[in-house]
Amino acid sequence: MSTAPTKATNIVWHHGSTTREDRAKTLGQRGVTLWLTGLSGSGKSTVAYALENALVTGGNAAYVLDGDNIRHGLNKDLGFSPADRTENIRRIGEVARLFVDAGHIAITAFISPYRADRDLVRGIHGEGDFVEVHVDAPLDVCESRDVKGLYKKARAGQIPEFTGISAPYEAPLHPELVLPTGAESVDASVGRVLAYLRERGYLGS
Repeated sequence: MSTAPTKATNIVWHHGSTTREDRAKTLGQRGVTLWLTGLSGSGKSTVAYALENALVTGGNAAYVLDGDNIRHGLNKDLGFSPADRTENIRRIGEVARLFVDAGHIAITAFISPYRADRDLVRGIHGEGDFVEVHVDAPLDVCESRDVKGLYKKARAGQIPEFTGISAPYEAPLHPELVLPTGAESVDASVGRVLAYLRERGYLGS
């Protein structure tokens, strides 16, 4: 559960009569959060959406929570300061946990540069419900894919606190999966994740 302070008072958690096991049986899968983390341009969103398509066309319930998309709505009040980045990740961690409880496979695509923030999200989830996936591409490869010109602007000082240039990226120390997207195709990365999910029983029999 989240360690963030609760400001609201007189609230009680309500438990429904439908259990997580009931939902898993109906859906034929086990809910899990696949937390894709990596530099801008590493391929997080590309892999996430390709993975979502592979899962849904294969009969599984999956949904992508993408960094840019979330900042258009739920987190549009947040910037890119360290404090705002932490709150951005905390909120989406809570949303992802609800998806997991509903029996869905939540695929997140966030830079999420700080280990402490990712560890916080892992702590929000139950045992086995959080899979950290390092989408690992070298900085020069990420810059070569920069169709938006963000790295160029960051190097020119036009974008403050840009991860990998003027702000740090703390790579995972012990991720469950590493996708070497600088060296392998999107299909290969997706296949690697699918194999992991099958081997560990998340996709049912």
